[in-house]
Amino acid sequence: MLLFEQETFHSRIVLPGGQTAERPIEIRTNPITGRTCRITYSRGEEREPGAETLPAPPPFAENRDACPFCRTRLATHTPRLAPELCPQGRITRGASTLFPNLYPYGRYSAVSLFDDRHFVPIGTAGLQSYADSFLNCRDYLLRVLEYDPTAVHLAITQNHLPSAGGSLLHPHLQVQADRAPANHQRFLQARATLHRRKSGTRLFSDYLALEQEGGARWIGATGPWHWLTAFAPEGFYEIWGILPGVTSLRDMREDHWPALAQGVLNTQKLYRSLGRNGYNLGLVLLEDGSDDLELRVVLTVRSNYAAWVRSDFTGFEVMLGDMATFTAPESTARSAREFWT
Repeated sequence: MLLFEQETFHSRIVLPGGQTAERPIEIRTNPITGRTCRITYSRGEEREPGAETLPAPPPFAENRDACPFCRTRLATHTPRLAPELCPQGRITRGASTLFPNLYPYGRYSAVSLFDDRHFVPIGTAGLQSYADSFLNCRDYLLRVLEYDPTAVHLAITQNHLPSAGGSLLHPHLQVQADRAPANHQRFLQARATLHRRKSGTRLFSDYLALEQEGGARWIGATGPWHWLTAFAPEGFYEIWGILPGVTSLRDMREDHWPALAQGVLNTQKLYRSLGRNGYNLGLVLLEDGSDDLELRVVLTVRSNYAAWVRSDFTGFEVMLGDMATFTAPESTARSAREFWT
C-alpha cells in the first residue's frame, strides 16, 4: 500500500521586534522512494534575487558564430554516429538533428537538437520541433537496442541553461543507453518490482489512481499522459507526467510523443510565469524484458541563470540529503492547471 505520510510542526522563535512567532515546517515522505523532503513555508517570505521577473536573455544569446549546434557549423563541428548505428552519421527528423555527444556519459550517449534557433526562451519552443526531437531520441535508442541488446538502461534528459547544468545554450535533449544502470534506474526498478510482487499491480498506475482520487495535486492530461505535482518534491516546483500501462519504449505509439512534448511545454510555461528560466527534465526507460516500471517524466525548475542569483541547492540538500522547498505541491498544482486548459 502506498502511504502519503506528512508531519507538520512549528519552530518557535522571537522576532527582532520582540514578538513570538511560530514558523511552520512540514516533513513529507515520498511514497515511491521513501525519501523525505521538508517544506519550509516561511522561506517563501525571503527575497530571491533575480526571480522577481523573468531575467533578460544570457549575454551570449545572439552569439551564433561560435555555436557548434547552429546550422552553419553543425556539419563541421559536431561528431558523427558510428556507421554500425547510422551509416549517414546523423539522424534527422523535421528540423531536429541527432548526433553523438562529444563528451559521452556512457556507452551510447547522444544529443538531439530542436531546430536552428540558437536561444529558445523557456516555454516558447514549437510543439512540432519538440516532438521531432523526442522522436529522434526514440529512433536512436531503438537502433542502439538492435545493435546492443544489453544496453537496456535508457534515459532522455534536458538541462535548460547553464544554471541547470547546460554547457551549450542551443536547446537540445540528451539521450543515453548503457549496460550499467544509474542509481535512479536501479532503485526505481527494485521498487516497481517489489510493489508488483506484493500487490499484483503497477507502482505508478497505483500512485496515479490515488492522486486522481484525492485531486489536490492533479493537474490535467495531454493525450494519454497524466500530469501532477510530486507529493514530496525533490526539486522546486516538481511536476510528473505518467504514462500508465506503458513499460517499454517499443510500446509507445507515434502520438505519445507530441502529447509528451505538449505537457513539457505546459510545464515550461508555468515556470516562465513564475519568473524562472532554467529547468531539468528526465525520462527513465528500462528495456530488460521486465514489465513493472511504467514511463514517468520528471521536471523541476532551477535557479535562474542571471548574475547574483542564489543556488537552489543548499547545504541541507547536498550534505543532509533532504530537499528543502518552500511551496506546497498543492499550491503549485493550482497554479499549473491554467496551462492545461
